[in-house]
Amino acid sequence: MSHLPVIIGMGGVSPAGRTSGHHAFRRMLLDQLPAQEQQASLLSLISLTGLARKQSAADQWLTHDGQQLNSAAVTALYRQQLLDNTLIRRIHPDWFDVHAHPGSRAITLQPGEDPICFRLRRRQLPERIPVHWQLRDVSATEVEVLVTAAQDMLIDDPREALVQAAGLLPTGFDPGAHYRSANHPRALQMAVFGASDLLGQTGIEWQVLSSRVRPDQIGVFASNSIGQLDQEGWGGLLQSPVTGKRTTSKQMPLGYAQMTADFINAYMLGNIGQSSGLLGACATFLYNLQAATNAIRSGRLKIALVGTSDAPVTPEIIEGFRAMGALADNISLRTLDGVEQLEDSHYRRACRPFADNCGFTIAESAQFTLLVADDLAIETGAQILGSVPEVFANADGFKRSISAPGIGNYLTLAKAAALGRSLLGEKALRERSFIHAHGTSTPKNRVTESHVINEVAKAMGIESWPVAAIKAFVGHSQGTAGGDQFMSALGTWSEGWLPGITTVENFASDIHASNLLLSNQHREVGQQGMDMALLNAKGFGGNNASALLLAPHITEQMLTRRYGQQSMADYRRKLEQTRVSSQAHEQAFSAGQFELNYQFGEKVLEGEELSISSDSLSIPGYPQPVNLKLKNPFDDML
Repeated sequence: MSHLPVIIGMGGVSPAGRTSGHHAFRRMLLDQLPAQEQQASLLSLISLTGLARKQSAADQWLTHDGQQLNSAAVTALYRQQLLDNTLIRRIHPDWFDVHAHPGSRAITLQPGEDPICFRLRRRQLPERIPVHWQLRDVSATEVEVLVTAAQDMLIDDPREALVQAAGLLPTGFDPGAHYRSANHPRALQMAVFGASDLLGQTGIEWQVLSSRVRPDQIGVFASNSIGQLDQEGWGGLLQSPVTGKRTTSKQMPLGYAQMTADFINAYMLGNIGQSSGLLGACATFLYNLQAATNAIRSGRLKIALVGTSDAPVTPEIIEGFRAMGALADNISLRTLDGVEQLEDSHYRRACRPFADNCGFTIAESAQFTLLVADDLAIETGAQILGSVPEVFANADGFKRSISAPGIGNYLTLAKAAALGRSLLGEKALRERSFIHAHGTSTPKNRVTESHVINEVAKAMGIESWPVAAIKAFVGHSQGTAGGDQFMSALGTWSEGWLPGITTVENFASDIHASNLLLSNQHREVGQQGMDMALLNAKGFGGNNASALLLAPHITEQMLTRRYGQQSMADYRRKLEQTRVSSQAHEQAFSAGQFELNYQFGEKVLEGEELSISSDSLSIPGYPQPVNLKLKNPFDDML
C-alpha cells in the first residue's frame, strides 16, 4: 500500500508578501476579494514591512512615525504605498541604485606606460603589492601608498542599469532583522523566515509532530538553483581578491546551494534524518518535491519539509542573464511598448507570459511546505491543504544548445495529466483541472510551452484548459518558481479564484492555444470547483518537471475511503485544536510579532551521548530510537 503525501503546511515570502494565510495569493488578486479579506492581507503587509505594529489594545496600530490608528485607518493610509512596493517593479535602492550602476572606462595601455601604472588605472589591483614589483625607483612600500591613493581617485563611471525591473520582496521587509543573522546571505535569511512561517502555520508543534515517528523517518529537501551569490556568499568570495577586500571564513561555506537544507537541519529542526538539496535550474523546487513525495510514498519517510529560497536580484546575476538575452531590458521594453521613456507602470508589466514579450523578469522568493504520510495526518489532526501523488521529471535528450528547450517537458506534463486521469477519471481532468504554466515571458517560451500544453490538452480531450502564469505578478524566482506556483494552487482552493494573466492586453499570434483557456482576467472557480492542478517547469539545461496536486476536498475523500467515517470524525475533533494553534500563529505574524525558530548552538549532541545496541540507536531528546533491525530487501536473491 502506497502512502499518500498530504500537504499539511505552507510558509514563505515572495514579492507578493507572506505565504501563510494565503496573503501572497490574495495580493495578486486583491481587488477581487471582499473588503475584510483585503484589509487582513494589507495589514499583514504593513507589519511585514515595518510600517506599523499592532498594539496590545484592541484594533490599535502604532505607525513607524508614532501615530495611533485603527485597522481601517492604517490600511487606508498605507494602501497605495503597499501596492506600489510589492510584486514586480523598478528595482529599489535598497537592492542597488539603477541610476548609478557600476561601469568601466575603456582604458588602454598608453605608449611607453609602465604596466603597473596601467593596472592601477584599470583597478586590477591585488590586495597587496608583492615586494618584487618595482615601479621605476619607487620602493614596494611606496607602491602600496600609490595603490591606495589610486583606488581613492579612480572611480568607475556610473551608468544606467540596462535591466531595471525585478520581482522584489516587499520594500522595507528585512528577513534578517528578526533573528541573529550576522553575515548570512539573503537567501538563507529568507529560508529561516519562510520555514518558521511554515512551522507556525501547521498548527502542530514540531516537537509533537516529530515525536510520532522515528528520527530517521524525517527528511528535509531544500536548496536553491544557483547558490548564494551576494556579498555574504560566493559573490563576495569572488569579488574580494580584485576589490582589495578581505575574504571571510563564512563566504565559502555559506555559498553552497544545499545550505538551505543545512540551516533548517542544524538551526531549526535538529533533523538527523535524510537531508537532500537537489538542483534543477527552474525546476529545483519540483525536483525536491519529487524526492520527498517518493520517499513518503515508499514508506521510507513519514515527514518531509520541502522548499527553496532564491535571492538572485544582484547586479552580477542580472547582467549574466541579460548577456544571454534572457531578460526584459530597458531597450526591449521601450521598443515593445513604443515609448521613449519607461514609467513605473511599464516596469510593473515587464513580465507578459504568452503575449508579445521580450524576456523574463528576475525575482526572489522563499517557499516551504510540509508533507506527511496520510496515516500521520489522520493521527495528528493536521490541516489538509491538498496532496501530491506524484511529480515527474525528464531531460530533453540531444539538443542543439544547452539552454534551448527540448522534448522532455512533453513527457512530464503528459504523464502528470495521465496520472490525474487515472486517479479521478477523464471528466475530472477535462473539466475540473487547471495548469500553472512556467510562463517565463520570453518569445521562445511562449511558443514552445504553449505547444507542449496545447498538445497534451488535445491528446487528453481537454477542450479549454485553464492556464495560469503567476510570473506576471511575482517574476521568475529561478529555482523557487515551482514553489510560487505550488502556493498559488493552494490559494485557488482556499479563495476560489484562478489568477488571470493581467499584465497582458492581447495574447501573441504565434502561440498554440486551440485547446487552452488563456485569460487576462481573474476567474472565480469556487473552492471546490477544481479537483486537480498541474504545475509545470521548463528549466535551463533540459531540467523539466511537472507535478500533480490534488485538491483538499479530493484528498479528504480519499482519506475517508481508506480510514472510514469514524476515523475521520476523530480526526476532525483533533483538527479543531490544530486550527486554533494555526490561527494564533497567523495573528502573531500579522501583528508583526515574528518569533523565528532559530536555535544556534542549542541542544548540540556528541557521539558519546548516543546509546547503540545491535537492534537500535537511541538519541537524547528524540523519543523514538532508530531501528537497526533492518530487513533483507533481496531475500529472494540471498
